[in-house]
Amino acid sequence: MEERKLNRRDLRRCWRAWMMHNLSSMSFERLQSLGFCLSLLPVARKLYPDAAQRTEMLRRHASFYNTEPQLGAIVNGMVLGLEEKRANGEPIDGETINTLKVGLMGPVAGIGDSMIPGMLIPILLSIGMALAAGGSILGPLFYTIAWLAIIIPGSWLLFLKGYKMGSGSVEMLVSSKSTRLREALSLLGVFVMGGVAASYVKLGTGLEFITKEGVNIHVQQMLDGIFPQLLPLIVVLGTWYLMAKRGVSPVKAMLLLLVLAAIGVLTGLFSG
Repeated sequence: MEERKLNRRDLRRCWRAWMMHNLSSMSFERLQSLGFCLSLLPVARKLYPDAAQRTEMLRRHASFYNTEPQLGAIVNGMVLGLEEKRANGEPIDGETINTLKVGLMGPVAGIGDSMIPGMLIPILLSIGMALAAGGSILGPLFYTIAWLAIIIPGSWLLFLKGYKMGSGSVEMLVSSKSTRLREALSLLGVFVMGGVAASYVKLGTGLEFITKEGVNIHVQQMLDGIFPQLLPLIVVLGTWYLMAKRGVSPVKAMLLLLVLAAIGVLTGLFSG
């Protein structure tokens, strides 16, 4: 049988299809599965000239799949490497490939969500917000360029690593070291978010009271003497409680904050 070997161009086309379209067609039933299938289409005919084998492969990978897309590129590479070996006659069962893929999506999502939405994006956004605070266009430009400069080569290298390692990627992603890494990154993400909240959430009150003795008491000055930045802390913790414990969506939480801010400013309760 003629060897069916994927070249660099084939790998690049598969990686690009995943990175561009992993979230383009989603449903609660399948989530990213159709995007995963699309990432295999550029090489499906090359690996499996027989239509029946090609259809079987795509049907297998059309089952439910969901992970963090950028770090998840390593799973795509791993699956592609195993599919190539299977197409060349090695004793690799198709269901085994699918089981490995589904088994890895959870650990990869845990690490990826800690690293990217939990750490990388807040850090880049905080730097971009600081640059844009004075109206400079450098803020959004920095975020866009820095994000692409990290994610594009990073996901491509992970994709190649998965392709070369094949099933050997499993140990690297589900070992005890990866669990500790995930916990450390989650903790770092909490610190980053705390720093961003402390730097950019500003809230004060303009309430004043005059005692019977004619003493003017500024509530904000009194709070600053007891617990500086107490009101911003209450806002952050209250928003976290609504979203994490009460299931309020981010959009509803933002609308609620907007309404409360408008009422507070109009009544003189809040000040900048």
